[in-house]
Amino acid sequence: MTSENHGTVKGDSGMVMSPTGSSSQASPLTPSTSKPVQELPGLLNLMTFVIVSLVILSDELIQAGWAKCWSKRENRPYYFNRFTNQSLWEMPVLGQHDVISDPLGLNAAPASGEGAGDTGLGNGQRKRRPSEEAFQGAPNSFKRPRVEIPVTPTTPTIPISPSTPGAKPWNSTSDDKQGQPSTPAPAPYRPSVIYWDLDVQTNAVIKERAPYDYLPPHPEIELQRAQLTTKLRQHYHELCSQREGIEPPRESFNRWLLERKVVDKGVDPLLPSECDPAVSPSMFREVMNDIPIRLSRIKYKEEARKLLFKYAEAAKKMIESRNATPDSRKVVKWNVEDTMNWLRRDHSASKEDYMDRLEHLRKQCGPHVTAVAKDSVEGICSKIYHISTEYVRRIRQAHLNLLKECNIAVDGAESTEVQDRLVYCYPVRLSIPAPPQPRVELHFENDMACLRYKGEMVKVNRGHFTKLELLYRYSCIDDPRFEKFLSRVWCLIKRYQVMFGSGVNEGTGLQGALPVPVFEALNKQFGVSFECFASPLNCYFKQFCSAFPDIDGFFGSRGPFLSFTPVSGSFEANPPFCEELMDAMVTHFEDLLENSSEPLSFIIFVPEWRDPPTPALTRMENSRFRRHQMTVPAFEHEYRSGSQHVCKRSVSFLPCFHTCTGEEMYYKAVHGTAVIFLQNNAGFAKWEPTTERIQELLAAYKISGRSLSSPGPSSASAGDRDSKPGHERSASLDAPGSRDNSSPVDKTAPETANV
Repeated sequence: MTSENHGTVKGDSGMVMSPTGSSSQASPLTPSTSKPVQELPGLLNLMTFVIVSLVILSDELIQAGWAKCWSKRENRPYYFNRFTNQSLWEMPVLGQHDVISDPLGLNAAPASGEGAGDTGLGNGQRKRRPSEEAFQGAPNSFKRPRVEIPVTPTTPTIPISPSTPGAKPWNSTSDDKQGQPSTPAPAPYRPSVIYWDLDVQTNAVIKERAPYDYLPPHPEIELQRAQLTTKLRQHYHELCSQREGIEPPRESFNRWLLERKVVDKGVDPLLPSECDPAVSPSMFREVMNDIPIRLSRIKYKEEARKLLFKYAEAAKKMIESRNATPDSRKVVKWNVEDTMNWLRRDHSASKEDYMDRLEHLRKQCGPHVTAVAKDSVEGICSKIYHISTEYVRRIRQAHLNLLKECNIAVDGAESTEVQDRLVYCYPVRLSIPAPPQPRVELHFENDMACLRYKGEMVKVNRGHFTKLELLYRYSCIDDPRFEKFLSRVWCLIKRYQVMFGSGVNEGTGLQGALPVPVFEALNKQFGVSFECFASPLNCYFKQFCSAFPDIDGFFGSRGPFLSFTPVSGSFEANPPFCEELMDAMVTHFEDLLENSSEPLSFIIFVPEWRDPPTPALTRMENSRFRRHQMTVPAFEHEYRSGSQHVCKRSVSFLPCFHTCTGEEMYYKAVHGTAVIFLQNNAGFAKWEPTTERIQELLAAYKISGRSLSSPGPSSASAGDRDSKPGHERSASLDAPGSRDNSSPVDKTAPETANV
């Protein structure tokens, strides 16, 4: 029975109970063989309705959109699908035809020999096959028909995709699919605005690689990792407060995780355990910048006067309470007294006068203050690292014990033979089989999907939940029945939630993304089909590199970019704003371009920090592979929020009006963005940044540059580089000084453009 013959009778209504507990009115179709039945007395009718409502459908039926409802007119239960508006009197069967994509049910017609046994069934239903009757849905069953990876006909000279189970080679033809039955999936949730394009095929070519030996994710282990990481954050907060009397610099712990993973050789995907050196340069630098006090952004003269006074007092107190040399004490004491005398006698100074005086005091006292605080700050960094190492040992042991209980051998995993051939890039595969997954509860609250495990709830909006399902279909090969889907989604969201912290808007700047029009222009003009730094939550293409291959691989990740070695392709890189990570990225770019003769192109988007310039930006500007460079000024372009996956339902079809728990989907960048093209000779010949192509890219920025809101909270953290003082950060946002922006490789290449 379908929605088109879903008749409505005056005075007849059915109460539809959705999984979220909300109700809506619907009128189920009455079979022609039924006869009118008088309505039961009110109390008995109500009791019967309550009893029927308590009957719970199986998880796979609920995930497919089915709910059990009560018809007051017919005084009997029926089943309603909120995705397709389909109503049935009998228990629905998974796999029956979709009334939207297959209204006649041709794809669900029974095979020869089965029709006679199905004639007694009405409402378009069929009997279950023995295999379906024997199958018992697992707790996390999220059953969907298998979707083959799209096949691209190629010639033998084109790289092929490796022969992995569940994936067809890229050089397969459409003849391989003939004779294979296909059953359309139930109509999925369709968001009003899409922030991704999963239909773009990759042009990234790599050498075939063996499966990774990462331990497969499990909610129990992920919960333990989340608890220990939160505890480590608390240790960091306490050490900064007790030893230095300051609050931890904003998001310095998040940048510490990013910086440590650049050099970490440990086994945990999140926490570092084998790093050299043990003292993190990133954490040390950010804590030292806040000693003796944190210098915030200044707007008014009185604020500048108070800040100068506080800095002088804090510097004097620190030098007197620490083990400083006599010369250091003398220099700091003299400069502080001179500043105090100046504050007492000069009451007509301007804001600029106070800031200049503060800068002078920092230059005079800073080296001496740093010298006395150096050992203490190094102790903080070392303490956090060694605690992290101990936590990694605990997590690893618990994970191994869990796999042992499931009779899964880690050391005895079979090695897969890898052929020496070029293939199109494919998602990360794990060599260790996944253990059985525990039950993860799913329910919907308006436009939010809520997943709960042992009282720990994570949320994602309906649009991104549908996106994760699509990525899982394309990429996962060990779970065709979606039995592990919910538990893996829970692990994925929990991992990123823990990495970026639980504070308000914390970490959103580290996971920001380019606007959709810019991605479209990159793909159309420069053949970009791959993101070097993304996640399943914020990716635009279905092929990308991300931080956590053990869990992201099920959703399309090709692994961490620093271990990803493409031979050819066109790539976009918008790295997290961590100096050490960006510097390692440039080294990796130059190695790849140096060793490949195939077309290879990287378009990099990095903040234009000029006071002082970052090593990564300086190296790219001086690279012999640089073909073009342009600058997008501060406050004239935008990023998509890193918390887009928890944004609520849009109130307009314009993306700029999407709200994200109080913040907008897009926010203005408070710093300029440098766009640099690094290409080898073949890549330059194929994707040359011509004037026409550059103009199209700039036009995409203008399209995305609507009436932008004030800078979002995450943009402040992005521009707050290493917690620099306000006047220095403001200076870094000004237009850069003049420099030769012509290409070191080809002087005929387009010159640097300024939007």
